Amino acid sequence: MEFRYSEIVEPGVYQTHGLGHDIPLRIHRDPDSEIRGALRAQRDWSKLVGPVFGYQGGLGDQFSFIRVTVPECLPERLEVISYANEFAFLYDDEMERLDLKTLKEGKEEMLGVFEKDALSHTIDVNTRPEKKLQAQILMEMMAIDKERAVTSMKAWATFVQLASKTRTTPFLTLEEYLPSRIIDAGELIWFGTLTFGMGLTIPDGELDTCMKLARPGYAAISLTNDLYSWEKERRDAEGDGLDYVFNAVWVIMQERSISEKEAMEVCRDEIKKYIAEYCRIVEDASNDSSLSRDTRAYLEAVRWSHIGNLVWSIYCPRYKI
Repeated sequence: MEFRYSEIVEPGVYQTHGLGHDIPLRIHRDPDSEIRGALRAQRDWSKLVGPVFGYQGGLGDQFSFIRVTVPECLPERLEVISYANEFAFLYDDEMERLDLKTLKEGKEEMLGVFEKDALSHTIDVNTRPEKKLQAQILMEMMAIDKERAVTSMKAWATFVQLASKTRTTPFLTLEEYLPSRIIDAGELIWFGTLTFGMGLTIPDGELDTCMKLARPGYAAISLTNDLYSWEKERRDAEGDGLDYVFNAVWVIMQERSISEKEAMEVCRDEIKKYIAEYCRIVEDASNDSSLSRDTRAYLEAVRWSHIGNLVWSIYCPRYKI
């Protein structure tokens, strides 16, 4: 991959806790666009949906989410994918709140924002506020790149439809849990983010292969999310009276009858296993001329997303209690 918009971060200024598989961390050179997009999303959410007091999203003092997970984002697309990503964080927090309180009717209304008319940007006085924000994202993306904007929104709609079914019952084995967690962690949203942000088109004939090859990378990303969000998610579940946590650490504790500390170590070992496997896949794909340039670029981009997500997760305010 040719690097035009990012630079290497010196290894001595960040930790990886041994989970980075020696992948260098890259960061986009433009911090301002990400900040503008994220803060604009927060303001719009506060105005149309509800206040965001005490909320922590993708921004961080040292490493912000989009700059380190999509380091080669095309500059003119950075602000809108930052806005969309911040919206996703806000939406995720709202969905968790609804799930935890078992507000079925409210949950179904929220899901309807994306499951139905995801590609419509028509709004009126009866339009839900979340749909107004989603329509704004769609219009901004379509003004830049209509074809890839449509691909992204279709992926987002499919994600919401699938993710709505992942947390209905607790999982008791990691083997059962991980495929659902990969969906819930936003594999399809991230597909749309990377392809739109980097201007990539995965040929229809390669799509299934591309998604299959990328899955170990998404497994590593999902488990990393679980490891570093564990304290926050456990606290939230306990506060709402739940007897389970949708998190790999909880699943491992139940499956193996081990302590929290031991389960976290198992989770770390699983991350190491999956990212090592994925790096081999990316290396093999880079030498496979039967794959398109964009498919190979996408697979490499998922690897950059892993190290970016890992470092962001270690330092971000979102997971600090």
